[in-house]
Amino acid sequence: MSIRPSGALTFDALRPPSPFMSETHQSWRESVRKFVERELMPNVAAWDEAGYVPREVFLKAGAFGLLGAGYPEEFGGWRDGYDRFHGIVTSEELARMGAGGVSAALMVHGIGLPPILAIGSAEMKQRIAPPVLRGEVQISLAITEPDAGSDVAAITTRAERRGEHYIVNGSKLYITGGMTSRYATTAVRTGGSGAGGISLLLIDLEAKGVARTVLKKQGWWASDTAAIYFDNVAVPAADLIGAENQGFAGIVHNFNGERLGMASGAIASARVCIEEAAAWAQQRKTFGKRLADHQVIRHKIAEMVQRVNAATAYLEHCAWRVTQGETPVADLCLLKVQATETLEFCAREATQILGGAGFMRGGRVERIYREVRVNAIGGGSEEIMRDLAARQLGL
Repeated sequence: MSIRPSGALTFDALRPPSPFMSETHQSWRESVRKFVERELMPNVAAWDEAGYVPREVFLKAGAFGLLGAGYPEEFGGWRDGYDRFHGIVTSEELARMGAGGVSAALMVHGIGLPPILAIGSAEMKQRIAPPVLRGEVQISLAITEPDAGSDVAAITTRAERRGEHYIVNGSKLYITGGMTSRYATTAVRTGGSGAGGISLLLIDLEAKGVARTVLKKQGWWASDTAAIYFDNVAVPAADLIGAENQGFAGIVHNFNGERLGMASGAIASARVCIEEAAAWAQQRKTFGKRLADHQVIRHKIAEMVQRVNAATAYLEHCAWRVTQGETPVADLCLLKVQATETLEFCAREATQILGGAGFMRGGRVERIYREVRVNAIGGGSEEIMRDLAARQLGL
């Protein structure tokens, strides 16, 4: 299937002009796009089918600076002049591939590393961050359990202090990068019930007593997902991240950045859907005229654009507030819902417009359609997001 986007309905033209982005953002976009088109885009379909991204790709991403964007220079990153909008640009350019699994694999450190840099010891930061940002090893975030997902306070994986070690027993489920990551920033229960008894531990996933099982899933094939089991795993007490029984605050803080990133990726993926659907509608002929000449198709595309424009405005407003030092929890929650609902609508409508072509494996829309649910559930489900927002609003 050959699709040639053109006019006002291309990926770039579909992004409204932003008052928050400067020449530095455009320069970063151009650099990331060149890297993505050279090193990633030609291979995403093969990596999706293979179920993993080769290690040398991580090394290339590290050398380019993709993995270190926004991280301290002392650990091999760069953040001079970097702001949330550079992060949005990164999410958008990666989403342009139409292969969320590749993005999830390469950028999994974005949820596993921040707690260490925020509250970890100086020794831990220096030991873990540089090799992660170079692409030599991965680090995942391990919170979800078989009986505790969005209800983080209900986790039961236990860590008991015995001398100079914590002994960890329990399991984690649906862990992105869990099969290929060397480390996991892991939520464990060190105290009593509820949020007040949770700590964070850095666990070496190659340690004795750790077992991992790969999980097959609907989408994000290029990013492995695992169930992880801990059987009397001895973790050095020095690998406690922050203070004991104070891990919940670090987890919640981490969620805000994750939701902003997921929202920007979801909205950009929706733009990919519009680009593909519009190009197909302008080329495909049915009943003696272009598909785009049928009113029902034009209206579908117009509504897709309407929803993406609205979601983009909300995204930029939330990102601007974050750059001003705010933590707009309610809006970040509702933004994620807005973004994933926009993605779901656009993925469905694009598939309808593409028809049989959209059902065939290997295309961007087909992959994105398989990824709708992980975006709507991961990082906080739409239902949880609405409820959290309602409580933040005082209801």
